[in-house]
Amino acid sequence: MLRHRFQPGRLVAGLFLMLAGVVYAGDAGGLWEAPWFAVIPVVSGGLGIAGAVGVVARAAHRRRGEPGAATPHEPPADLPR
Repeated sequence: MLRHRFQPGRLVAGLFLMLAGVVYAGDAGGLWEAPWFAVIPVVSGGLGIAGAVGVVARAAHRRRGEPGAATPHEPPADLPR
């Protein structure tokens, strides 16, 4: 399996979109009554939160740096010293 970077913003967006699906499925199944516009704040709020989480995660990832990457104060390993 190929390894990839964890992206928590996508996880949060997926959870909120699944919540919107559960709201509509519960309404269709007769478990509760949900107005047609009830999902709009869930989806837009979830996408906003996911964007904020993505920005914070990207800032934290940039601060920590890639493993093995040269720091600004250190020349790359492949250059002669």
